[in-house]
Amino acid sequence: MRSRAIESVTTIVIGAGHAGLAASHFLDERSIDHVVLERGEVANSWRRERWDSFRLLTPNWQSRLPGHHYDGPDPDGYMTMGEVIAFIERFATLSRAPVRTGTTVTSVRRADGGYHVTTDRGDYRCRTVVIASGACNLPSVPGFAGAVPGSVEQLTPFGYRGPDQLPDGGVLVVGASATGVQLAAELRRSGRPVTLSVGEHVRMPRTYRGRDVLWWMDASGVWDEPFDRIDDLTRARRLPSPQLVGTPERTTLDLNALASMGVEIVGRWAAVRDGRALFSGGLRNVFSLADLKMRRLLDTFDEWARTHGRDAEVGPPEEFTASRVPERARLQLDLRSGEIRTIVWATGFRPDYGWLDVPVIDAKGLLRHEGGVVDSPGLYALGLPVLRRRRSTFIHGVEADAREVIDHLARHLAVRGGA
Repeated sequence: MRSRAIESVTTIVIGAGHAGLAASHFLDERSIDHVVLERGEVANSWRRERWDSFRLLTPNWQSRLPGHHYDGPDPDGYMTMGEVIAFIERFATLSRAPVRTGTTVTSVRRADGGYHVTTDRGDYRCRTVVIASGACNLPSVPGFAGAVPGSVEQLTPFGYRGPDQLPDGGVLVVGASATGVQLAAELRRSGRPVTLSVGEHVRMPRTYRGRDVLWWMDASGVWDEPFDRIDDLTRARRLPSPQLVGTPERTTLDLNALASMGVEIVGRWAAVRDGRALFSGGLRNVFSLADLKMRRLLDTFDEWARTHGRDAEVGPPEEFTASRVPERARLQLDLRSGEIRTIVWATGFRPDYGWLDVPVIDAKGLLRHEGGVVDSPGLYALGLPVLRRRRSTFIHGVEADAREVIDHLARHLAVRGGA
């Protein structure tokens, strides 16, 4: 049996989303030969792993990649899923990124001072690898989901497209991050009874003092805080996404808004026992902590505006109603009664590194890295939460990250004998 030919290239980039394409841009700028391997199509996760009504949380003017930015008629709007795909595709075309679509990486391992990359369409030998496959490859679902009665349909945001696909009846949404509150609102507007299970969450108004709250994050420099100055970096990287939604009306979607819509709020889902969902108490403390952290963030904005002479160009400071604690939040729910027909697990995501045959994964299944420099010479990462700064999570945060990571990669190549 004849062995497959092995193609040699200096750098392999895994993933053709915004992070992988940004890496390609800076590799090309430094004349480092490379290929970008993508299991599906360009912007594959945006095409396959978002619901139909999805919009970005960031305003359009913040949508930018190296040498490419939003130039449409609605800078303060929020891109739809189709617009995000078109934006990333356009960047791939303009940058002439050497993308090989329909190519699934099945193994990356150390070999000959570099790496051997195996795919379903051939093998590669390279000196460096940039992992840009994303942090949200697999949904995180608690183990007790297996104890839910079979009469209740279960799905994650990866499988959810819209209310019409769900059976009639009540829906239990688990998780109060951006995804959870958006899906709870959409399902409630469809006329369904909705219960939302709430644990730790990040409350944030859509606008503050007349400006989008993410304008404040950008202008005040909060988003630019580097990873090595964050007190509890592990916690920062695991925080749920803020309770935001992108709508033409710039609506705030917090727990008060959901309660006003008729969504029932319960505590964190702790266990299943005899067909019953058991919820934690202590919602008052959970709400108070989220309110306190929001107020501290808004105080940071106020202080920045005051010390930088910007008070005159924005509105006056605002106060927000405290999160309303339900008078009698249920502590359990009988999943056999027919009240709940569907559970949507909006409980977060995790990366999938099953193909990475290099010992750089910690006990929680996460990459060991220092600002995107992985714990193996010549191995790098992009597109992970708070990779090099707080804005890393968002599309417009990848440019600075990619520039710095590729700078490190280029120095590594130079030390090892040139690109």
